[in-house]
Parts: sequence; structure tokens; C-alpha cells
Amino acid sequence: MRGETGAYLLLVRLNEERDIVVGSLGPIRFARGTHVYVGSAMSGLEKRVARHLRDEKRIRWHIDRLLASADGVEALLVPSPVDVECELASLISSIPGASPTRGFGCSDCRCPSHLYHLPEAAADCLRSLFPHSLKAENARQDDEYVPRRK
Repeated sequence: MRGETGAYLLLVRLNEERDIVVGSLGPIRFARGTHVYVGSAMSGLEKRVARHLRDEKRIRWHIDRLLASADGVEALLVPSPVDVECELASLISSIPGASPTRGFGCSDCRCPSHLYHLPEAAADCLRSLFPHSLKAENARQDDEYVPRRK
């Protein structure tokens, strides 16, 4: 997968509700459970996702603020020669029970959001639809989330 381009879904787990200040969006209350973030990596899919999975990084994007408070994170890879980020965000938005975080991660497009809170069954469905995945170093191999190092 080295050098591939495409999009990715970050499954971000919060074990409890949290208030997080997200740059210009200000404070946002994030519900307990799984949030899915849609991003693109047209300059290198694996490299971009590896950055997101690192604990140590410069805060650059909205997602960096959420990841800093996450209890677990998993990346589902969507290799593609064309940018499908907004199409994937639209697909996620159509999942029954998906709840958008308005304005999150979509400052460079017309989408209402690139972050959605999902029912756990929907997150499991995404894992089966997009089987190429990467996990944070400290995640167990059985798809269960464990706390991230702080």
C-alpha cells in the first residue's frame, strides 16, 4: 500500500462524553461512543494515516484536537486514484443514526461535516466494508479499543 493515494475513515472511540475546544469551531460536546472522521490523502495514504495514529504531533487540523482526547482510534483505508473524501462523507451521513458535528473537517469543501457519531453496529459494518485497517500502536488486535497513552 506504500505510495498509494485515497481516503480513510478514522474510527475514534470516546469512553465518556467530552467537551473539547476545536480551533475556530470553539467548544464542542462529543458524545460517548464511536465517531467516524473522513479524510483524504492524495499525497500518500499510509503516511497521512500514520501521522494521525501517532501520539506526538503538531496540532494542525480539527481532527488532531479530537484524537488528542480519544480513548482509541482505528483507521480504515480506502485506496483510490481519485479523491473520494466528500463522497464517503455523504455515504456516512446517510447511515441511520449518524449524527454530524457541523463544520468539522470540511472547511475546504461544501459538506456539512466530515465527522459523524455512529451507532456501534454501524461502525462494525464499516469495518467489514473497508477491511484494510491500521490501529494505534497500543490497540489490541481483537478490534476492541484500549486507552491511548496520555
